Amino acid sequence: MSALEIKNLSVDIADKQILKDFNLTVPKGEVHAIMGPNGTGKSTLAKALAAHEDYQITGGEAFLDGENIVGKEADEISRDGLFLAFQYPVEIPGVTIANFIRAALQARLPDGEKIKARDYYNELYKQMEGLKIDKAFTSRNVNEGFSGGEKKRCEILQMSMLKPKYAIMDETDSGLDIDALKIVAEGVNKMRGPDIGILVITHYQRLLNYIVPDVVHVMYDGKIVKSGPKELALELEEKGYDWVKEEFASANS
Repeated sequence: MSALEIKNLSVDIADKQILKDFNLTVPKGEVHAIMGPNGTGKSTLAKALAAHEDYQITGGEAFLDGENIVGKEADEISRDGLFLAFQYPVEIPGVTIANFIRAALQARLPDGEKIKARDYYNELYKQMEGLKIDKAFTSRNVNEGFSGGEKKRCEILQMSMLKPKYAIMDETDSGLDIDALKIVAEGVNKMRGPDIGILVITHYQRLLNYIVPDVVHVMYDGKIVKSGPKELALELEEKGYDWVKEEFASANS
């Protein structure tokens, strides 16, 4: 199956269980959104799938197009086709954006094959133009001294260049003003299509006004407790999460 499939995934942080037999399927060609209150495990899911060393997977599996990625190193998972856009992108002093993205692309090529500089920069500048990023941006060190909007646009630039099979966007709307949010959303929407599955993690419905999901999931207590169409996000915006918590408590009493 062409999908990101997560089956019975359990994850601990510092010996505390956060994800509890978590299940989710994101087919290629679809955009899914996960919403939920703070502390329910949304960012834990993203970081565990990307093999962050602080997150211990204690059970379950996660598949990219049928291949289990649990137990693989982060760089191997990236080459397999999973991209994570961070909520808080880190600074990488001494490494320019142009060299960073080029190195990531080079790592995906067979041994001995080299990226052609002209083709690379033509594509890079094309993607930057779509994100309203000045060409001089490429000579800056990754995220060093960037505003919140610049960091998030840099993440989407990387995503558009790497063309992953699946992308997880961990609260990409965090710290963005409305203009930056629209630009980032436009960049994501240009990538939508049959060759990529996208999982958007967010607290707020406002991002989903611009990146309209096919399916919305509600996460609580380390698992998905409710799923529905895009209108579910509007209901959460109007009512909050208390009614979901009450439904969950009733179902598990």
